[in-house]
Amino acid sequence: MQNTIKSSVVFTGVGLHSGAPVRMVVSPASADYGIWFKRTDDVGGDRMIAARWDAVIPSRLCTLVGNSAGVTVSTIEHLMAALAGCGIHNALIEIDGPEVPILDGSAAPFVRAFLAKGLRAQNVPVRAIRVLKPVEVREGEAVARLEPSDVLEIDFEIDFTDRAIGRQEKSLNMANGAFVRELADSRTFCRQADVDAMLANGLALGGTFENAVVVDDDRVLSPGGFRHRDEPVRHKMLDALGDLSLAGGPILGRYTGIRAGHALTNRLLRALFARPDAWEMIEIEPKAGRKLPGAGVVASDLPVFA
Repeated sequence: MQNTIKSSVVFTGVGLHSGAPVRMVVSPASADYGIWFKRTDDVGGDRMIAARWDAVIPSRLCTLVGNSAGVTVSTIEHLMAALAGCGIHNALIEIDGPEVPILDGSAAPFVRAFLAKGLRAQNVPVRAIRVLKPVEVREGEAVARLEPSDVLEIDFEIDFTDRAIGRQEKSLNMANGAFVRELADSRTFCRQADVDAMLANGLALGGTFENAVVVDDDRVLSPGGFRHRDEPVRHKMLDALGDLSLAGGPILGRYTGIRAGHALTNRLLRALFARPDAWEMIEIEPKAGRKLPGAGVVASDLPVFA
C-alpha cells in the first residue's frame, strides 16, 4: 500500500550553495498525489513543481527541478532519497526558498524526523516501474545502467585521485530498510580544491565541515573523519536512490553507476522512458511490497551516530 506521513514535519537550515536560510514543511498528501514542491516565497505565477524526472533541469552540482513558469527548487536529492528510503509515496513539500536545506549533508535528519512522526498507510496499491530490458547511458568514463531485477539493487563504483577516497565500490539490495541502515547517514563529500573553486564562483556558500566531508589528498579535514570507511561511495548510492525516485514510483531493476552523477542518472531515466519496450508500470502485490526500500523500516534502523 502507498504511504504518507502522519503529520507535518518542519526543517530549517541553509542551502548548501546559496547559504540562504530556508524553512521547509513536509506534509501528508492523499493517495496518488505523488511528491510535489511548493514555493511559498514571493516568486509569482505557478509555485508548484513536480518531483519528477521530466521536471529536472540539467545542473552539474545537484538535482534541480523546475516548472514552465521558471520556478525552481535545487539540491533535492537527499530529501528525495529519504522519502523513497522510508517508503513515503505522497507528500507536499512547502519551501520558502530556492534550495532544500543541507542540514548535516546526509539524509539522516530527514529520515529521523519522518520515522519519529510515523507513516500512515493508504488503501491504494503502489505502482512500480519494472525494468524489462537493459538501458545504458555514458559520458566519457562515466556509466549509468538499468537492468531487469525483481527488486531495486544499486551497484556503484567511484575512483578519485585523492588517497583519502581512492577507488571504492559497493552493492546493495535496497529492500527492507537497507537504505536507512546502510546509506542514510552518509554525507556529501568534496575535495578542498573543488571547495576553493566553488567559493570563488559564488557556490557552496552554506558549506561547512559540519555538513560535508572535505578531503585533501590523504587527509580528511572534517572533524571526526568518515562515518564509514567507504562513506563516499555510500553517499553516491544515496544520491542515486534520490535521483531514481524521480521516476514516479519505485523502480524494480538493477542500477549500476560507475563515476555517475545526478545528470547522468537523469539521462538514464529519460532513456528508459523513451523506450516503451524497456519498462512497464505494475501494481505491487502486498507480498512483493515487503521488498520495497521503505518496507518495515523503524527508527532503530538508523545508525546511532547519525
